[in-house]
Amino acid sequence: MNENVNCDNTIFLATLDPCLAVMLPMQFYKGIKVMKLYMVPAAPNPTKVMLYIAEREAAGGTLAIEQIVVNTLKGRHREPEHLARNPFGTLPVLELADGRFLLESLSIIRYLETVQPETALVQGDAEAQALAYDLERTVELRFANFVGRYVHATNSPLGLPPNPELAEELRASMGQALDYLQALLADGRDWLGGEQVSLADITLQSALQFARFAKVDVVADYAALQAWDQRYRQRPAAQGVLKF
Repeated sequence: MNENVNCDNTIFLATLDPCLAVMLPMQFYKGIKVMKLYMVPAAPNPTKVMLYIAEREAAGGTLAIEQIVVNTLKGRHREPEHLARNPFGTLPVLELADGRFLLESLSIIRYLETVQPETALVQGDAEAQALAYDLERTVELRFANFVGRYVHATNSPLGLPPNPELAEELRASMGQALDYLQALLADGRDWLGGEQVSLADITLQSALQFARFAKVDVVADYAALQAWDQRYRQRPAAQGVLKF
């Protein structure tokens, strides 16, 4: 099921599995022209945007965004309705209040950073912001991008055949990034960027949830990252989004 069901004071965004439902207060939308986030739970890039929104709201922001599940298991992302939003058929997609669309997770986040900038996650001077985005890109390009391929080469949720040779290559590629992130945490910091949760933390957790969804452990040999993972999953924002 992939439809909105009004339940008194709540918009209930139903999915195939009730435990993956997203519940949003109806009063949140009154008098506001909302944006719409088209997503699928557990997938890394949609999860990144969902976690970002949850962290902003936990920090006191009010982002008027309706979250709508696109059922990829039934191929809804390849149907004309979704292809009209995004001809590439990928998720997430953010529909802006004026009807235009943003198709990439980081572009969506950078746009949302301009909405109520007082609660933006990326703060500070130009150098501090550059470092924050640089760390996020490091996590995305040198780790998260490999996780999806590694999952599909080992225990694919799509039923793809295992590819041990490719999995070994990907594991080696991820190892360099994991060593780097483990070293960042060696000084006792709670989060990758320091004292505050950053976009890099969100990107990392999004990738790790996808691995957990497929029952693949990619941080078994990294004690500091395991501890970081447990800390992040205890955050209220994370508990409202993460399902695995």
